[in-house]
Amino acid sequence: MANPIFYFSSCLFLSIVIILVKFFHKVWWTPIRIQSSMKSQGIKGPSYRFLHGNTKEIINMISKIRSSPKEVLHHTFPIIQPHIYSWIKLYGMNFLQWYGPQPQLIITEPELIKEILNNKDRAYPKAKAPNYVKQLLGDGLVTSEGEKWLKMRKLANHAFHGGSLKNMIPAMIASSEIILQRWRHYESKEIDVFREFKVLTSEIISRTAFGSSYLEGQHIFDMLTRMAHIISGNNYRIRIPGIGKFFKTSDDIESENLEATIRSSFMNMMKKREQEAMLGNIDGYGHDFFGLLLEAYHDSDKTKKISVDDLIDECKTFYVGGQETTSSLLTWSVLLLAIHTDWQDKARNEVLELFGQQNPDEYGN
Repeated sequence: MANPIFYFSSCLFLSIVIILVKFFHKVWWTPIRIQSSMKSQGIKGPSYRFLHGNTKEIINMISKIRSSPKEVLHHTFPIIQPHIYSWIKLYGMNFLQWYGPQPQLIITEPELIKEILNNKDRAYPKAKAPNYVKQLLGDGLVTSEGEKWLKMRKLANHAFHGGSLKNMIPAMIASSEIILQRWRHYESKEIDVFREFKVLTSEIISRTAFGSSYLEGQHIFDMLTRMAHIISGNNYRIRIPGIGKFFKTSDDIESENLEATIRSSFMNMMKKREQEAMLGNIDGYGHDFFGLLLEAYHDSDKTKKISVDDLIDECKTFYVGGQETTSSLLTWSVLLLAIHTDWQDKARNEVLELFGQQNPDEYGN
């Protein structure tokens, strides 16, 4: 009769060997094979480093370039993406880099970018979002695909068609007038326009899409901004798969707490809007973006109905996507107009020609 201890030890040893073989096949053999195959096709790039890929190089390059003040007005690319800037010069417009053992094909040729974005044959699916991004955006319009994406896209289109946008103009004007009035007290003083535009866009989004004031939604914006900062800080940190189930970093714990609080805030907004609808204070659930989401949540038609998770994910996506992109665009526009005063004069004259000394209204007058 075989010794049970020997049998157990043999099975354990064999299991460990199998695990190690699979591990090294994934983090060493497969990356080396892919790198060699891509190189034979003319696609070069920085060498793969065991386990972490090129992430340490990227972190070091970013830290180095941002450790000292730079002239950013005309040379932003080398500061924002120093690794891509450097590797384009070394390896060409298209190259292979490594996010841990995961290969990333970087495409910078305009024609190839156009082909990928068109994606007529659906050959380029969206990449699976990391956990941090999932906590920030959930499975909303940005990360979803297929029928779910189509359903959520229809809702967004309905909320922001031409007629709806025209109805938002008075609220946009009111928010803009408030911030301009505040700026008049800063005459001959510096203004942090990025911070000011974040306040402005937050106010407009809260009013037009969620029917609330900036003060009511400020805590949501603050929490989402904090989550975005956590994502940025962990973007190039490689972690062993599955370790998060047993060991959580301070960022993991903070992100989970933020996610729970954000969810609770949106649930409170839902309850408040539902109560207003029951009391007849509003038409249906309202005609803004939040109201249309609530209407879809309560829809009896299963093909149109969305879950509470879908609703919350769309709210988070719109809060983050709408505010960050718009505030950044406004800031860069003002910066460039300040640098190129001739275009500033042209823009001002065009506005005066179209609207004179009065604000536009919902009819475009």
